[in-house]
Amino acid sequence: MYQTHTLQEKLRQFLSVLLPILVSQLALFSMTFFDTIMSGHAGPVDLAGVAIGSSIWVPIQSGLTGILLAVTPMVAQLVGAMRKDQVPFTVIQALYLSVVIGVAVILCGALVLEPILNSMSLETDVREIARRYLIALSFGIVPMFVYTVLRCFIDALGMTRVTMIITLISLPINVALNYLLIFGKFGFPRLGGVGAGVASAITYWCITLISLYVVHRVQPFTEYRMFSRMFRVSLPAWKELLRLGVPIGFSIFFEVSIFAAVTLLMSQFNTVTIAAHQAAMNFASFIYMVPLSISMSLTIVVGFEVGAKRFRDARQYSFLGIGIALMMASLFAVGLFLFSQQVAGFYTTDPDVLQLTQHFLMYSILFLLSDAVAAPIQGILRGYKDVTVPFVAALVSYWVIGLPLGYLLANYTSLAAFGYWIGLIAGLAAGAVFLFGRLLLMQRRTVKADAAA
Repeated sequence: MYQTHTLQEKLRQFLSVLLPILVSQLALFSMTFFDTIMSGHAGPVDLAGVAIGSSIWVPIQSGLTGILLAVTPMVAQLVGAMRKDQVPFTVIQALYLSVVIGVAVILCGALVLEPILNSMSLETDVREIARRYLIALSFGIVPMFVYTVLRCFIDALGMTRVTMIITLISLPINVALNYLLIFGKFGFPRLGGVGAGVASAITYWCITLISLYVVHRVQPFTEYRMFSRMFRVSLPAWKELLRLGVPIGFSIFFEVSIFAAVTLLMSQFNTVTIAAHQAAMNFASFIYMVPLSISMSLTIVVGFEVGAKRFRDARQYSFLGIGIALMMASLFAVGLFLFSQQVAGFYTTDPDVLQLTQHFLMYSILFLLSDAVAAPIQGILRGYKDVTVPFVAALVSYWVIGLPLGYLLANYTSLAAFGYWIGLIAGLAAGAVFLFGRLLLMQRRTVKADAAA
């Protein structure tokens, strides 16, 4: 990372940070993408089981990893302020915290998984696949959280190409294991959707081990001598991480969990509806990796400029990122409108599921435009370490507006399952409006403070 002076320099630096993050996010999400596609080809029951399992796990994973995302703005601001000597302490404390979080999730899961699944109106086979899928996935929980911290450290230095390479190495491993374990090839047992959970757990271990090696042995990370000194656990440092990370985690949780809640509420419908909903939602989530990557990149560049007290530069980066996100969302929306049948065909060959998936995909177009505004702004505000108001905005827009509206439309109108999607769209749009207002207020304050100084 370096100081920029012109818009062209900012665009060049922003793209150099963004493109590797985008490739990494697409590759990481491809693990879930291939889990869903390959489980779907194993059968509708396997697809529905993985869908239910993912709907339980993904909100928890996203919320807790969101806590650890606090490492990115903290390290970025330390580097921007030329306080690099404090970076190792921050990262090591985050690693300790990640292990504690991972172990706590496993213990809680052992207690509540069965009651949660039994409380749902699921077919017996679907419930069993979901249970075994989550158990298999649990063996990769701790390394996944550890990897999140290491990736935040690497990315905060602007070395996003490194995490891209790590992820690209691990993706073929995941796909190959899916093929072997889901379909039982080359003498491996045919596990169906459960095999996707086993493959993901093994892949998380691979990513983590590679990242540990890179941080320990590869330049420029070796300059930080990350593991040369093992710091004691510092509760004040954990408090600082949690003060910033918990609102981030809850904001992500509220956004992700509303989608998961809708999928769980879909259990009142038949297996075809669940499978079609999951297929369409999976593709919409895949496209979401673009604004999410822009958001993560903006946290890095904005955090770097804010740490150096260059608030006008931070503002320029902000609107540059939002503009790129809107342009990409428009292109994806047109493509999805024209090729919805081909997209649905990626997930299933069942004619009923295929037709219903196409209908759901049309609604997902409106997701794209709202996400193109909301996601980048979330990343910008994290760069400023402004996390409390976005947390409140997420709670209100998703759980006070989006989900209740969707429930009413789905249960008291003829829209049925489509009513939930309309509620989701309304919640996302409301969140985008709230966050944009907060961004304008925050930047007006910082620019005035900069001028006064």
